[in-house]
Order: sequence, then C-alpha cells, then structure tokens
Amino acid sequence: MRVIIVGAGMVGTQLAKHLINERHDVSLIEKNEERARHASNRLDCLVINDEANNIQTLEEAGIAKADALICVTDSDELNIIICGLAEGRYPQVLKIARVRNADYDNLTRGGEKALGIDYFVHPDREAARTVIQAVEHGALGDILSFGDSSFEMGTIEIAKTSPLCGENIKIFHTLIGSEILVALIERGTEHILPSGNTLLHEGDRVYVIGRQADIQKIFEISGKKIEKVEKIGIVGGGRIGTLIAEALQEQSQVPAKSLFSFLSSFFPRKFKKIVLIEQNYELCKELSTRFPDMLVLNEDISDEGFITEEGIADLDLIITATDNQELNIITALYMKSHGLKKAIALVNTPSYGTIARRLGLDVVIPIKSVVIDSILAHLMGSGVTGLHRLGEGSIEILEILVTPDAPVCGEKLKNFHLSSGGLVMLITRNGTSFIPHGEHEFEAYDKLVLIARKGVETELEKLFGRQE
Repeated sequence: MRVIIVGAGMVGTQLAKHLINERHDVSLIEKNEERARHASNRLDCLVINDEANNIQTLEEAGIAKADALICVTDSDELNIIICGLAEGRYPQVLKIARVRNADYDNLTRGGEKALGIDYFVHPDREAARTVIQAVEHGALGDILSFGDSSFEMGTIEIAKTSPLCGENIKIFHTLIGSEILVALIERGTEHILPSGNTLLHEGDRVYVIGRQADIQKIFEISGKKIEKVEKIGIVGGGRIGTLIAEALQEQSQVPAKSLFSFLSSFFPRKFKKIVLIEQNYELCKELSTRFPDMLVLNEDISDEGFITEEGIADLDLIITATDNQELNIITALYMKSHGLKKAIALVNTPSYGTIARRLGLDVVIPIKSVVIDSILAHLMGSGVTGLHRLGEGSIEILEILVTPDAPVCGEKLKNFHLSSGGLVMLITRNGTSFIPHGEHEFEAYDKLVLIARKGVETELEKLFGRQE
C-alpha cells in the first residue's frame, strides 16, 4: 500500500513508523523544517519539507499512485483543504482527516463521503468514548468490547497472593465454568500468545476473553473489589473533559435494559454527584451554564486544602483529562493517596501508559494510540471494523467481517494458520457470539475477533480477501 501522511507530529510520525514496519510505501509531508529534519533522521521514508496544500507537493509525494492520503496537521481546516484539493484530481485515493471540530466529524457519520473525505477521525471523541467504556465497567481495568457481542476482553494482573499465580491457564475454565479464552500474556517486555499449558507468573498482565458477567467474576477472583461508582470527578474542562461530562450526563439517563445491565449493581444509571474541576475562571462560567446539574469548581486540584474543604475525597472515581499528561498522572495518583478508590488518567503515548499502570492507576488511556488505531482500521478497508494495538503495537486485535467471496469461507478453523502466530478468539454469527473450536467452519458474514502479531496484513488479505 502507498500512503501519504501530511503532518509529522506525534501521530503522523508514529503512524508512519507503524506503516513502514509493515512494509508499506510511505511519504511524509511536513512544512516545519525542524520537524521534517527530525522525521527524516528517524524514518526510512520520503520526507518532504513543504506546504501540502498545493497539488505539486502532493504529486511529488506520489499521490498519482497512492492508495491513501492521511492529513493529521494541527489545523482542521488545512486537513480538509488538502483532502479536497486531492479529491479534485485524484478521487480514487482514500482520504482521512483528523479533526477536532465535532461539526466536521458529524458529516461522515452516516457512512457517506463529505467534502471529498472518506473518514474523519476525531481524537477527543475517540478518547472520551474509551473513558466512558471504562466507567461503564466500574474502572476495574482496561476493557475492550466488540460491537454488539456479549463477549469482551478484560485485563488482570497476577499478584503473588492470587489463586491464579503458578497455575496454567486452564484454571480459568475450572474457576469460572464458562467459555473463557486467555488471549495474551504480557510478561515484562515479552508478549506471549499462550497455549493451554502456559503457566501464570507473578506480575503477568493477562488478557482474557469472556462474557461480561464472567469478566466480572475474573476481576473478583484476581482480587479487584467491585464497588459502586456513584460520585465522579472530572479534572479538566477542555474538549475531552466536556465530551466526557456530556456522555456521563446521557449515560445516567440510559433505558432500563442496556448492554451493560448486568453491571447495574455497582454502576447506577443516575449518579449522585458529578464534579467538574477547572482552573480557568471563564471556562468554568461556560461549563456551569452548560451543565447546570453538575458541580463546577474553579480550583487548583493540587491544593491539598481544596480536597478536604470541598469534600472531593469522598468521590468514587476521578478522571484526569487535562492537556498535560504528566499532570494527569500525578493528579490521579495524588487523589488516590487521599483515599479515592478508582482513577482514570489520559496520557499521550503508550510508554506513559505503561508507567502510569505500574504506579497503580486503574485505567490509563493513551490518546495518540486510540487515534492511530482508528486510522489504521480505516486504512485496512470496510471489512475491518475495528483495530486495537497492544504491547506498544507489537500485537494487534482485529475485528473482521467475512465477505461471501473470502477464500476462507467453508474452511475449518483448524486449518487457519498465520506464520507469526495468531488466533481467532471470537465469532459472531447471526447475532450469537461464541469462542470457536477447530471444527468450526468460516461462513459468509461471520464477524471475527482475531489476535496476531503485527505484520500479518498480507496473509490476512490472502485468507479473507482484500478488506475493501
């Protein structure tokens, strides 16, 4: 695949690095000379130091033969203009633009192309959605849901005192008595796709697939205490904090029967308290008008007196969503040291996420990774409905729709092999989800959840057909 990326910021360079490692042909355009030089020294690809909002620069980057154009500059309008410029002469090229204005993002929500752009990626909305998913599960840990499936993936850490420590992974079936699949084990810097005899060690981070109620049992067995989340604090009233507040307000009004109804024992539909904490006075006035039912505080969260005076210490969960990732981590840890039960922190990169988890935070969301995963899923075509990278990108979880003409249709699962190792973890067929066994056959319109090491795109294309 030939891909042109405009913008050599953190997202642009990380995306380019991933695509280069997957042996794709990448061209990177960056107008800032220092950024362009830095990218050229780090990346094995064509780097052009120029403005991208002219057709000559795009053609120098190879747009005539490109498969995709991805615009991730800091300007929504520039990203849109560049895509529109390319659309006029090269309509066959897939175009993706990162935007922060929700009005732009809404244009393609019906699946239609807008302004010459196939997909808008909204980083703040993607991050807020991930936060809400964590809140819906009581902030017990990292959770992945898969479309409308009743299964999900949860993560636990094996403590020395855990009944799971020293046992092989078959113990999950013994203790839970349901369909459970251990998909991945992180052991230090090693990432293990386990077999049935793989032993669990102290400090292992284990990714488990199961039904929602079974994931709750696994959390309980691993020693995570299930507690009600009724009082929530949000630190930071910027774009992401506001989106989170909006979603929590809507979440408290969900119908009685919902996807997460089994969690109702500790996740109430009406919160007793939602507190927004923001240092900027003018922004606080806007937030107070926008959220009249929430307590909006114009305070510095690091002020110890403020925590005790305002009764913030009685919150069940704190969400730190400022623009400063170090402040988010420190604030979340500080609040937990004052007795808060749960904390969710937003960071920019996976490396900070790893550090924050090791320091004891319950859920850490690396925003840039969420955005890159969304872009990569769009790049892989309409057959790929979701992509999640684990282990700083070394492991991928893909959600794939099997088309009627896919080569695997009618083949048994036991004949499915990937050179670097991989596993079909879940199949949803006619609305029913199940963990498959070797004798199961692939059928048209199966929705698969597959885990594999990075670099399997070419093999997947041969097995499932070009995902477009």
